Amino acid sequence: MPRLVRTPSFNDLSVASFEGLRARIAPVRERLLSHPVYRAVDTLPRLRRFMSHHVFAVWDFMCLAKRLQRDFTSLDRLWLPPARPSLARFINGIVLGEESDVDADGRAASHFDLYLAAMEEVGAPTKSARRFIALLREGAEPRDGLAAVRVPAAVEAFVGETMRTVEYGTTLEVLSSFLFGREDLIPEMFARLLPQWIESRQARRFAYYVQRHIELDGDDHGPAGQRALAEMAGDEAAAWRAAAGAAESAIVARIALWDGVHADLAAV
Repeated sequence: MPRLVRTPSFNDLSVASFEGLRARIAPVRERLLSHPVYRAVDTLPRLRRFMSHHVFAVWDFMCLAKRLQRDFTSLDRLWLPPARPSLARFINGIVLGEESDVDADGRAASHFDLYLAAMEEVGAPTKSARRFIALLREGAEPRDGLAAVRVPAAVEAFVGETMRTVEYGTTLEVLSSFLFGREDLIPEMFARLLPQWIESRQARRFAYYVQRHIELDGDDHGPAGQRALAEMAGDEAAAWRAAAGAAESAIVARIALWDGVHADLAAV
């Protein structure tokens, strides 16, 4: 697990609380990082199948990010200064990188678009993901869109859990889910996928996407998320308990997704 980045945001009590949270989630985190799905993505047909499932987790990542942006910044017609500028800076930095990064050719692109381009490069079908987005643009609810494009049950359950967090979680719970279920985990998860594809000419864009996330999340977004959580939770024991529960739930949901994906890859 990445080391705690100590900053003025962390007093002695918040350091102890943060370490306690990490100790609580360590067992499920290790289960996730030792999952056999990473080794199973070892052929081009399996990569295609993996991406056809995972693309929906790429989409719902942004729902968590946008919920935090709504909570930490001013997105109404009349702008107001953020109550906590440091938290606004944290989430705006993430949205900048995730919603408007640059692709392998130097053009502006969201990470969702990067992923779709990577899918097209390896021949993975993008019809379901594109149809899902089209349905959302028409006003469909995510659960109805997922049902319409007939995603696998594991994908539907994972996105459903994410959307419950987005819609009903407190800001602190959303932040903890986002940090420990995504930003803190993604560099290590993707590092387990990358070696098999780093030199593949057929999956150049997939390798770029994975490397980009390892760089952004490991060097910038993860440490920034730690500071944001420390600022929000402060020295409140109840807040840290809620953060730990949200983090654990997010990781367990990812394990269930990987279980479903791995079972499907066995048939490829």
